[in-house]
Amino acid sequence: MLDKLKELRETAKSHLQAAKPAEGAAVQHLVGLDIGTEYVKALIGRVQDGEIEIIGVGRAHQGLSDMQAGAVADIGAVVENCDKALNDAEKQAGVSARGAIIGIAGELVQGTTTTVRVARKTPDKALDIVEVEKVIKLVQARAEAKAKKQLSLELGGKEVDVKLVNSALVSMEIDGYAVTNPIGFQGRDMVVQLYTAFAPLVHIGALERVAEQLDLNLLAVAAEPFAVARSVIGDDQTNTMSAVLMDVGGGTTDIAVINDGGVQGTKMFGIGGRAYTRSIERGLGVEFDMAEKLKVGLSQKKVSAKQAALVEKALRKTLDVWINGVELALGEFDKLDHLPYRLLLCGGGSSLDMLMESLQRTDWYRSLPFTRRPVVQHIRPDQVVGITDTTGSVNDHTFITAMGLLRVGLDTVQYNGTGGESMKERFDKLLRV
Repeated sequence: MLDKLKELRETAKSHLQAAKPAEGAAVQHLVGLDIGTEYVKALIGRVQDGEIEIIGVGRAHQGLSDMQAGAVADIGAVVENCDKALNDAEKQAGVSARGAIIGIAGELVQGTTTTVRVARKTPDKALDIVEVEKVIKLVQARAEAKAKKQLSLELGGKEVDVKLVNSALVSMEIDGYAVTNPIGFQGRDMVVQLYTAFAPLVHIGALERVAEQLDLNLLAVAAEPFAVARSVIGDDQTNTMSAVLMDVGGGTTDIAVINDGGVQGTKMFGIGGRAYTRSIERGLGVEFDMAEKLKVGLSQKKVSAKQAALVEKALRKTLDVWINGVELALGEFDKLDHLPYRLLLCGGGSSLDMLMESLQRTDWYRSLPFTRRPVVQHIRPDQVVGITDTTGSVNDHTFITAMGLLRVGLDTVQYNGTGGESMKERFDKLLRV
């Protein structure tokens, strides 16, 4: 089967070759591949002048056993599903894009903000790139040790090898003075806050294998809540946006907290859209496919009043457990004085009206440090910074994660210079993985 997929892809590439830009042209093409528990979504973006235009969209359904809690469980099946989505996207785009950014999710992805204070021995000496690099590496090393310890606890003491997948500067101070680029500053006390996301090597290895089977050049693996955060922050270093982002997928719920334009941390737990479908399956004694239709039909007002009452009753317990998961996840952001009151949701699982209504109307937030009742909204594609859709197909919140992956790809392209780098570009590259 995999040989046949490769043969079909090579044929498609030969037909699309004439549509590719000449070598050395400014235009580049990227693939954002969101391998979700329920669907694979592929977006092909054309990069030009620091922005991305989406020119190809593909989507394919995943089998029940293909993914487990956001992680790849059957590499061969996932490759087939990705290939279908990619072929559709390439056919629409008229190009065969090879540079890919793939998202990683799941409960074992550890994303947190680490703070390190460094007392400089020579405060009169101006900071240079070598010294800053040492500090960054120190923060990343401490974050890795913390991630390994946390994973070991969650797995009952089992040792797990991890790999850094994303890193972003949250804040930096020199003698209490906030700076965005420390190069050239003098001072004694340097405080660095760095967001880092680590994932088990076994998960990353599976994604690398998927990319290899698809003949893709894997530019980056991105923690999906980080990708969603990047989609709404953009490049503006003065961005002071604060919000709680929730990506409710088929197998997991991924949460990112942004404060004053910086990613404070990410949390994930293993309840998503499929858990709601399973609850209908059990509660009403129907097959999974029928349960999914009833769940979707409930939000689309396509079920009778009698059926709606039965479906809502079946969903209530799972929804209560999900709300508790949100409370526990947000409760771990205990270093913030208060949580942002804006809740921005994306992902197919957030299409359930009952979920949105529970966040909007119940008092679930009372035990958390919100200063007011949260305002709950879906993220719209037009709110994603620096990315526009030319296909007309990217029209709702279910594509936001894939758009965020393209945003991470744009970061990678912008920071992956070829010589002649400025000091700031070298500093930026320290944080790119």
